[in-house]
Amino acid sequence: MSLHSRILRMMLRAVSPRARAARMKQFEQMMQIKPGLRVIDLGGSTKIWKFVETPLNITVVNLESQRIDEFTYGAHRFTIARGDATDLREFADDSFDLVFSNSCIEHVGDGDKQAAFAQEVRRLAPSYFIQTPSIHFPVEAHTGLPFWWYYPQAWRQAFIRRWRRRRPAYGEFIAGTRVLTRERLETIFPDADLHSERVLGMVKSYIACRVSPARKKPAPTALTAKNSRSPSLV
Repeated sequence: MSLHSRILRMMLRAVSPRARAARMKQFEQMMQIKPGLRVIDLGGSTKIWKFVETPLNITVVNLESQRIDEFTYGAHRFTIARGDATDLREFADDSFDLVFSNSCIEHVGDGDKQAAFAQEVRRLAPSYFIQTPSIHFPVEAHTGLPFWWYYPQAWRQAFIRRWRRRRPAYGEFIAGTRVLTRERLETIFPDADLHSERVLGMVKSYIACRVSPARKKPAPTALTAKNSRSPSLV
C-alpha cells in the first residue's frame, strides 16, 4: 500500500470512532429507543453498542460464531447467534422490535442478495436502522483508497488480484463488497426514510430507517423528511 493510501486510511480511522459515536446517538434519537427493546444486529458486534446507554436486549447475528466473553458492554443483554442475514428463517416474523445493521448490506452479495437482506429486515421487525457507506465519499471505507468506485473496473480488478496474492482473505473481502447507491436503497427499502451522514460537508454514509407507527412520536421535519440531511459528524 502506498504512503498516500496509508495516510488516507489513518485519517479515516481517526474519524471513524467519532462518527460511530455520533451515529449511535442519532440512532437513539431517531428510533425513539426505550429500555428493554428487542434488537437484532445483523453482521455486527457489541463494540458499537458501548455508545448506547439505554439497556437493550440485543441478538447479534453473524456468519461466523463469536466468543461470548467478548460481549460485555454496558447494561445490555446479548445473545450471540450464527446465521445468514439474507435468510433468517429460524426467526419468526416480527420476532424483534427493531433491526439494526451497520455496514453489512454491502457485503452480503449481489443485488438479489441485497434485496433478500432488505426483505428479511422488513420481516423481522416493524422498525429498522440500516447504515451503509456512500459510494461518493472521497476515502473508500474498506480499501482506504481515494475514489475507489470511480476507478475503471480493470484497475480495481488489478488491485484485487494483487491483494488476493498477498492477503487472500482481504482480497476476497474487497472483491465481494458491493456498495449501494442512495437510489438502490430507496428501491429495496420503499417504506424507509433516507438520511445522509456527512463529514466535512461530504456524504460519508446513508441510513435507511423506519420507526413503527405504534411507537412513533411527532418529530422535527428534518428527521422525518424523505430527503433529510443528518447532522454533520465533524
